[in-house]
Amino acid sequence: MNQSISSAAVSARRTRKISDAPPPSRRVLQRARIDLETKFVELQRDYAELHTAIFEAAQVHRRLCAPRLLRYGDFEIASEIFAVRHLPGDFFTVEELGSSIMMALGDICGKGLAAGMWTTHVVGMVRAHTARASAPEQIVTGINRDICRMSASRPLASLFLAKLDTATGVIDYCSAGHPPAFLLRADGTLLPLAEGGMLLGVLDDARYNLGRVRLNADDTLMVFSDGIIESRNTRNEEFGFERLKAQLTSAQSSPADAILFSVLGAVQDFAATRPLEDDMTLAVISRDLN
Repeated sequence: MNQSISSAAVSARRTRKISDAPPPSRRVLQRARIDLETKFVELQRDYAELHTAIFEAAQVHRRLCAPRLLRYGDFEIASEIFAVRHLPGDFFTVEELGSSIMMALGDICGKGLAAGMWTTHVVGMVRAHTARASAPEQIVTGINRDICRMSASRPLASLFLAKLDTATGVIDYCSAGHPPAFLLRADGTLLPLAEGGMLLGVLDDARYNLGRVRLNADDTLMVFSDGIIESRNTRNEEFGFERLKAQLTSAQSSPADAILFSVLGAVQDFAATRPLEDDMTLAVISRDLN
């Protein structure tokens, strides 16, 4: 009992000391306000500089990737990339190699700045190995080996690499852990292109296989990242392969850019008000001999 009274008395004395303390002077308050305002201005400046840096990085990414519409003889190539954040982790590149062109559609696992920064590095690897080898499976093998030799924080990535002979229409390709591309024949037959191997960056001695097809008159090749098929609607349903196949088939015989916008429009209509959850990349290659 006495101990409780004593504790209460001590507490009361402390309260009186605190309440009796003089209030901060006007000068102290003014200095604190100035310090806060200075820090706020610094934060605004840092944010503006970061925003500018991200915007410039996105422009570099855009220049690394292929233009939205290209034409090589009978072939038309249309592509588009939608980033879930400012800097995408997807890429699509096209490089001329004499009478052939090398196309690469890649997807760095993850999203945001980290994935976007790795994109530039992987694009550089694709170009470096393309300069040393011409077979897609050899190029993919070399890229995988280089990624696996990096530190433990190395990225995982999927890649669809295809070499198109513009004289014959023959496509040699290799898919490293990537969703299968679709080849739509003029007669309506739909072929998945899935030859290749596992994701890049998993095993340094992984083996990759070569696939070969021919793009004939009025055929269409569609390559895409998983953000297309994994796009969800308000009922949490995925767009999926079947809807993608149906949309491609319904747009058959249209120019590449028309098919591109038809498919992207279908994906956006499906998602409706649900925000984008992953980067989306789509490339359409068509052949018109008329």
